[in-house]
Amino acid sequence: MLTGCVPWPDEPAQRYRQEGIWRGEVLGDLLRPWAARDPDRTAVVTRHGRHSYAGLDNRADRLAAGLVALGIGPGDRVVVQLPNTPDFVVTCVALFRVGALPVLALPAHRRAELGYLAEYAGAAALVVPDVLAGTDHRDLARAVRQAVPGLKHVLVAGEAQELTALRDVDAEPLELPAPDPSEVAFFLLSGGTTGLPKLIPRTHDDYAFQLRATAEAMGFDEHGAYLAALPVAHNAALGCPGVLGALRAGGRAVLAASPAPDEVFPLITAEQVTLTTLMPALLPVWTETAAVFGADLSKLVIEVGGATLSPEVARRVRPATGATLTHWFGMAEGVLCFTRPGDGDEVAATTQGTPLSPADELRVVDEADRDVPAGKVGELLARGPCTLRGYYAVPEHNRTVFTADGFLRTGDLVRRDAAGRLVVVGRIKDVVNRGGEKISVDEVEAHLVAHPAVRTAAVVPVPDPRLGEKTCAVIVARDAPPSLAEVHDFLRARGLADFKLPDRLHVTPQLPYTPVGKIDRRALAREVVA
Repeated sequence: MLTGCVPWPDEPAQRYRQEGIWRGEVLGDLLRPWAARDPDRTAVVTRHGRHSYAGLDNRADRLAAGLVALGIGPGDRVVVQLPNTPDFVVTCVALFRVGALPVLALPAHRRAELGYLAEYAGAAALVVPDVLAGTDHRDLARAVRQAVPGLKHVLVAGEAQELTALRDVDAEPLELPAPDPSEVAFFLLSGGTTGLPKLIPRTHDDYAFQLRATAEAMGFDEHGAYLAALPVAHNAALGCPGVLGALRAGGRAVLAASPAPDEVFPLITAEQVTLTTLMPALLPVWTETAAVFGADLSKLVIEVGGATLSPEVARRVRPATGATLTHWFGMAEGVLCFTRPGDGDEVAATTQGTPLSPADELRVVDEADRDVPAGKVGELLARGPCTLRGYYAVPEHNRTVFTADGFLRTGDLVRRDAAGRLVVVGRIKDVVNRGGEKISVDEVEAHLVAHPAVRTAAVVPVPDPRLGEKTCAVIVARDAPPSLAEVHDFLRARGLADFKLPDRLHVTPQLPYTPVGKIDRRALAREVVA
C-alpha cells in the first residue's frame, strides 16, 4: 500500500474477499459498463444541461491521457477543488484511471486550507474552478503554487488566464494499466470544525463496496436519480451511494449548486429524483417550503445525518412532504449506520439504525475501554471492511485514535436500543463542563427545536469565572422569540434536569454553518462571547 497508509491485516482482508464484500472492482471503471451498453443514457444532469455515459466516459479517457502527458502518474496526489459540476466527475474518473489519487477539497476552502492539503499530501497538481461564488480561485491557486514548491501544475475548470485550462488537458486515449484494487484510490478529509483535517485513504476495494451496498440498501438502481445537494466532495454526496454510486448503478446523478429550495425543487420535479442527502439543519427549510414550490416529494428518500436530528423535526417530514426519511450516522473514515426505507418513521426519527454490513464490528465502551451493557451510553469503537486502519502519514495520531486491535475511536457517545439499533447521544468533545456537571449540547438542542417558537437552535459554552463554563442557547425564532424563562419552563416540562437548562439565551437571524451544513460552533461561540 502507498507509503504512509495503513493496510488492513491479511486475515480480515482475505475474509472480506472470500465473502464477496471486496470484489476487485476499481473506480476507474465507473461509466464504462453503461457507456458500452447504452451510450446515450443520461449520466449527469445540471440546470445547464445533460451528459451521457458515453460522452463522459470518452472525456475521462482523453483527460486521463492528457494528465499522463503532463507527467502525472500512478501514486501522484492531485488536490481537486471543484463544485458540483460534470468536471468534478470527469476529473475524478480520469485520475482513477491514471492511478493518481484525488485529494478532495471543498469549494469553500481557501488559500490556507488548500496550501495545507497540497503540502500535507505532497501534491503534484491542483484543480480549481475559475470563479465561484465571487471568489477567484485562480488567485488562490497562484498563492498555493508559490507556497508549495512541489506543486507542478494548476488546472482550471473555465477561463484559465495564464494557467492551464482543464479542457485543454486532452490527448488520444491510452491503454493504461488498472490499479491494484487494494490500493488507495483517493483521499477524503476528516470532519469536525476544529483543527486541520487529516487525510483519509479510501481504497478501490472498500469504496466500491460502499457504493454497491448503500445503493442496495436504499433500493437505488438504474431507474433511480440521485440529487447531490451537498458538496459532492463530501463522502455523503459522493458515495452513500451518492454521485459515484448512482453512476455505478446506471442511474442519473443530478448536480445542484446548493440545497436551497429554489435550486433543488425544480430539479427534483423535472428529474423525478428518488434519493438525496441532507444535513438536519436544512430539513425544516425543505419541509416548510416544498408545498410553496409545488414540489412532489412523495417518491423521494432523504438520507439525513451529520449532526443531531430532532425527533420532532423528523416526524414532520412525511406528513408535510410525503418523503421517506432515513437517518444516518456516518464518517468519511468509513463507519456507516443508518435506518432503511422500510424501517418505519418512528425508527428513523429516534435511531440511526444498523451498520452497513454484517462484517462491521461495533463496540460501545466506557472510559476504560470496557464494553457497556445495552442501553448504556459509551464511546463508539468501530472496524470493518470500509473503516480505515490509519490516517495518512500521522503515525503518532494513529496510535491515539486506534486501539491495538484496529478499532477506530470515533469520539461519538452512543447507546444501543432494545432492538440493537444505534442511538447517537453526542460527541465526547461536544460536552459543556458546567462546574463538574457534564451537559451534552446535542441533547439540549434536540429539546430546544421542539419548542413551537424555535426554528433551529444550538448550544455553546461560554466562559464563567466560578463554574468554568456555562451554557448559552442560540436560537433562530419562527416569529416572536421565547424568553429565557419560557425556555426553562418548556424544557422542565419535557423532563430536562435543571443543571441542563441554558444559562443564557441569544437570538440570531441565522446560525453559521460549515461548508457541509453542520453548525459552526467555533464561529457561534465567538458571536455570543463578543
